[in-house]
Amino acid sequence: MRFERKTRRETKLTRVLQSVKSILQICRAAVARLAAARGGTRPRLTVRASSHAAGADGPPSWAAGHTCTNAQYPTKLLDMRRVDNPKNRFEPTQLVWDEEPPPHAALELHEEHAKSILSENDSPDIGFRYSLNPYRGCYHACAYCYARPSHQYWGFGAGTDFERKLIVKVNAPELLRERFERRDWRGELIVFSGNTDCYQPLEAARRLTRRCLEVCAEYKNPVSIITKNALVARDVDVLMQLNERASVRVYVSIPFSEPAHARALEPGASAPHKRFAALQVLAEHGIETGISISPVIVGLNDGQLPGLLKRASEVGVKHAFATALRLPGEVATVFEGRVRELLPGYADKIMSGVHQIRRGKLNNSNFGERMTGEGPRWQVVSDLFEMHCKRLGIQTTRTGMDAREVDTFERPTQQLRLF
Repeated sequence: MRFERKTRRETKLTRVLQSVKSILQICRAAVARLAAARGGTRPRLTVRASSHAAGADGPPSWAAGHTCTNAQYPTKLLDMRRVDNPKNRFEPTQLVWDEEPPPHAALELHEEHAKSILSENDSPDIGFRYSLNPYRGCYHACAYCYARPSHQYWGFGAGTDFERKLIVKVNAPELLRERFERRDWRGELIVFSGNTDCYQPLEAARRLTRRCLEVCAEYKNPVSIITKNALVARDVDVLMQLNERASVRVYVSIPFSEPAHARALEPGASAPHKRFAALQVLAEHGIETGISISPVIVGLNDGQLPGLLKRASEVGVKHAFATALRLPGEVATVFEGRVRELLPGYADKIMSGVHQIRRGKLNNSNFGERMTGEGPRWQVVSDLFEMHCKRLGIQTTRTGMDAREVDTFERPTQQLRLF
């Protein structure tokens, strides 16, 4: 009986906390609407910093707040979208606006002091073991991003929350150095990104990716990078050091040659021509580069593969890979909604194409099958990709991130640290 009474009390307390949480969300939304009304048609961004203990339940707690001005962040960030999230499968309640439109989705930054920085992977779909992500969530706002559902673990949504409520691992460089100092670290390849983009616009100010790369250069640890942002060219000096002391390869993801498609499905990423320009800068400085045509969206960009590969070859790219679109969980809701809103003429064709290469489904979660498609439609895409890569002298790999055997890792001596 004691156990039953205790369970009822805990259940009642849980319901009370959920109600309080819902009320707070409504209050925050009301405040956001009021702020937007006072600020005119283009509300100022509100950036809130907070402390968040790794592993804690729910979203981080507020610790401080300040207003972001145009001088601090690029104008593009002021192109606000309204809050729109699929129902969080981990939350018992959902906030819905019935009589008026949702508030604008303001940018919120949450500072996290993480417990670790390297994620260990054992999936056969990817060819590497360790990845590093300095940020959770991604301002690039790619409609097809498979990382969206992971944002729900923190009490956020997979829609605009993923794009605007960003978590910053402020101690990432220090954690990486601590990992390198452990005797069991053998200098394995580290892939930067893997989940969210390590060069999203926030990196321009926070510089966590750059500082982590500097640690890798200091310890001569091999690195691979994948990004959609031309900002990677900023760190060409550090990448050159890595290239001399260990090994580095940079993949830039460019799935669209048509700017309108890029603006619709990856609005926060650099324009395609800027990404190609970044690849050219890196190649001119001796950095090994590759292009990722990911995802291939049958019915939209499959016909753009030859042009993308040709342009990549012209800027010195030597490696390429392509993966098929997959729409796990809430990603399907976000992606289809974006396509029907901004690319309505392609919507039915795209969704039909996904079903054709995914056994009539939107996603294949089987290990070893997630990154590729099936059936005659996908075979045509695969053959087209391989043919043009061979013609242009571009090497292809399964995921582009396949681990390379490079034995360069070395812990600097105390004397060398002085320099």
